[in-house]
Amino acid sequence: MTAASSAPSTECIGPERPGGQGLDHNQEESGNLAIHKLLTSDDGRAWTDFVATARQAQDGSWAYEAWALRGMVRWVRRYAEHGYTYEVVEVVGENPLEAQDHRALSTLEEELAAAGDPVDIQRAFVEPAALTYPYAYERISQLFDSPNAPDLVVNPKSYTYGRQPGQHGALDVIQSRSPLVFSGPGVRKGVVVSAEARQVDIAPTIARLMGFPLIDGRDQTGRTSSERGLAPDVYLQRQDGRVLEEVIDPPAVKPERVYIMLLDGQSHAELLYRLEDLGAIPNLRRLIANGTMLEHGSITNFPSITWPSHNAIGTGAWCGHHDIVNPSYYLRETRETVSPQGQQFDTARFLGPGVETLYEAFHRVYGRWDGETGAFTASINEPCTRGADHASLERRLVGDRGELIVLTKETEHEISPRWYNELEEDGHRLQGQIDNRALAQARQLFLDESHPAPTFTFHEFAQPDSSAHDYGPHHEGAREALDETDVRIGHVLRTLEARGLLTSTLFVVTTDHGMATQDVSLRANPARIPQRDGMAAVTTEPLVYLRDLHVEVVVHGDGRTAQLTVLDNDAEPSGEKPPVADAEILVSDHRDGKVARVITDANGVAGISIPADLEPADLRLAIHSEGINSRHMRMDGTNFALDLRDVLYGS
Repeated sequence: MTAASSAPSTECIGPERPGGQGLDHNQEESGNLAIHKLLTSDDGRAWTDFVATARQAQDGSWAYEAWALRGMVRWVRRYAEHGYTYEVVEVVGENPLEAQDHRALSTLEEELAAAGDPVDIQRAFVEPAALTYPYAYERISQLFDSPNAPDLVVNPKSYTYGRQPGQHGALDVIQSRSPLVFSGPGVRKGVVVSAEARQVDIAPTIARLMGFPLIDGRDQTGRTSSERGLAPDVYLQRQDGRVLEEVIDPPAVKPERVYIMLLDGQSHAELLYRLEDLGAIPNLRRLIANGTMLEHGSITNFPSITWPSHNAIGTGAWCGHHDIVNPSYYLRETRETVSPQGQQFDTARFLGPGVETLYEAFHRVYGRWDGETGAFTASINEPCTRGADHASLERRLVGDRGELIVLTKETEHEISPRWYNELEEDGHRLQGQIDNRALAQARQLFLDESHPAPTFTFHEFAQPDSSAHDYGPHHEGAREALDETDVRIGHVLRTLEARGLLTSTLFVVTTDHGMATQDVSLRANPARIPQRDGMAAVTTEPLVYLRDLHVEVVVHGDGRTAQLTVLDNDAEPSGEKPPVADAEILVSDHRDGKVARVITDANGVAGISIPADLEPADLRLAIHSEGINSRHMRMDGTNFALDLRDVLYGS
């Protein structure tokens, strides 16, 4: 083991597991065209904040880019002593990611001021100039580490994303801030701290408080401790986050169990606002009084959306490392779109093998639960499920079904009739019932004495998200949803208290993302612009996967003939790019026009003759194939592509 391997590096580090993500040389034309459409079409100007990508140069080097009408930034990342360091290497115009303050717009007052203090709170629309993008370079770069990542990720303006009054998914601070509270043994009591925190810091902080051993696992760079020349220095098999030392009480009394309460979609600013009313949300207030609240919350995964974020919390790894990069995404190697959210009862199979869930970590440290010994773990309506002994989203329920029905009925009267009377979509009308059933699971798991109380519980409360989508994050409907959720939290606390488990339990209260007010009149969906405008792409908002051609040109030694090979730019599971048969290749020059027209054979190959009075560099190629973006290039391999710096900024 040598310390040299942990020293900062001058090497620029691209995607950790290349698999077609980002833009390569074959995608220069389509990628630049798509970015141009996303920014300059009428809808693009109205809807798009910026477009980000990872771009590979012909020499194999990588850089990351963000393009906006106001300017662009390009950066590289390098190994540092701990994790990565990020270096900006080019800015044209205004750097759209320059503002990265994680503390901005933390309160409702600040958010409304940024929106111009609208008379109608449902029109609290915040323009990009008033926003910040915390940890922007890190959060964008990590996404492209997964082979499931897109070619382009579209960041909409904060208020231009869909038809619901509340929405999330973007990089901006409003949609990316989650509340974060640690409460119980080992945690400082009754304090608010201004620490920097990210979603991936939660799992290692739990591990530290529970006394897990340090292991030779992988850090954010994907390298083990020993590969970095260090002694074991992480708590999880893959750990992108740090321990939040700011919340730990120095005597560090060890908890006996952990209970994460995830209030899906709950706005941090709204939570702070409700805490100003001393009569509101008494159970959350009780937890906060017995613990540490992060003044500015924590910053979420990017995209700031449910399935990637839940699994970032549950693994301590960004989505580019746990591989659930979006609720739906495209698999290039199989040419299929998969949806972990749509296939929620089969979610665990989508989680990458290179990460370890907290359920698995508890089992590693305390042993698997065998009915008598080991750590009994529970996932209650939680999209992070792999390794849990009780997992409702994998249809593994521990406990008597009849008793579960009885417990469910006991609290049905606490569901507000508002949801059924006012909401149209069945899933949202029934959200109170879904959360009530989850509450019954939680109560049963701690009341049933046929098994030990769970050592680790991850419990999703979905009502705040559902209502904020339907009403908007600052509407009274969303506030009533928080009140109803607080009542359910009270039941959990009383159940643990009755079992004598309350004071020995570490509670973590957080959420998976923020929530921003939307201009529903726009019915905006910027990621769809390239596909809608005729480009070959697969779109899973906010991700865009371009369908492109890989073209190889070999000019024979005599200079009179050339062979062209046309392949699908997306490789198959074997790693080979399949040939494209029947592609049309038009060859022309700058003087006489068309020189030849050829069609590729079953191997994607075609040959042409080069006129004696022309040099190969004088010939232009146009390659067309149904369902794939066309290529326009010179025979020397250079592309005919928009110069984005020129067409966007005149430089």
